[in-house]
Amino acid sequence: MPQNWIFWLAFNLFVLAMLALDLGVFHRKEHVVKFKEALAWTAVWVTLAGVFAVLLYFFGHTMAASARPNHELSLEFLTGYLIEESLSVDNLFVFLLIFRYFKVPKHDQHTVLFWGIIGALVMRAIFIFAGIGLINRFHWLIYVFGGFLVYTGIKLFKQEHAEVHPERNPLVNLFRNVVPVTRDYHGKHFFIRQESRLYATPLLIVLLIIETTDVVFAVDSIPAVLAITREPFIVFTSNVFAILGLRSLYFALAGLMEIFHFLHYGLAVILTFIGVKMIASSWIEIPIWIALGFVVAVLAASVIASIMIPHKKSETEKLLD
Repeated sequence: MPQNWIFWLAFNLFVLAMLALDLGVFHRKEHVVKFKEALAWTAVWVTLAGVFAVLLYFFGHTMAASARPNHELSLEFLTGYLIEESLSVDNLFVFLLIFRYFKVPKHDQHTVLFWGIIGALVMRAIFIFAGIGLINRFHWLIYVFGGFLVYTGIKLFKQEHAEVHPERNPLVNLFRNVVPVTRDYHGKHFFIRQESRLYATPLLIVLLIIETTDVVFAVDSIPAVLAITREPFIVFTSNVFAILGLRSLYFALAGLMEIFHFLHYGLAVILTFIGVKMIASSWIEIPIWIALGFVVAVLAASVIASIMIPHKKSETEKLLD
């Protein structure tokens, strides 16, 4: 058990309380999440992440049980959070394609994203502790992770459009062979009983695809944050804050994602930079404030370029409209 277990417990209780408040109070009734509501919730999560960074600035050595200065821990959190949040924005386009492919009703999309986030939190925790444990035990793995990030960055730079092939998902195909699935949606229910037999609904299939897709996202994002810090509490909290704001960010940007068509180029540069930083960490120590400034500058440049240069829709995007 970590020395700062009380802060781990407090943070996870805070997360559970916020999720319960979200599902049990604000979204108890099914409704389509409008732009203003999504924007307000996005502002709430970003503000909470900012407050947490301030707490780390004053109490970081206690909360993270680390001997490093508080301002470094706070900057590491902000950098990790910004990387996770920016990667999430790019991944939201994949979620949009999945929802369109399965024609998920808008008022049911929040339910899928909510339970998808629950699964993502568990998977990220496993990935984080496994990754830190492996790097601490086998230091050479840091070069493997760094090389993987460089490869992912180069691959992402060459990739113009995200593609989704649900029919190739092995988990979904296996599930369909074991459990019967209804043809129509039944509200926010994942299972229904018909003629004394249990059926899964297409909404559960969508959830399974979202969950397996997030595992692929985690393979990229977790090493990226581990290149910034190997303090478990910082890695975990930066991931959690980014994931918690993912739903509201999706509904806020669902209609605006096509505007940021240069974002994936910026993310490619960031992943490549982080990978190089990870590989060179044994010889060159890049200060965290330089890494943070680089990430902010690249994201700002990709957003400005997206706004100034209009996006020409591909034939695939025209068919999705």
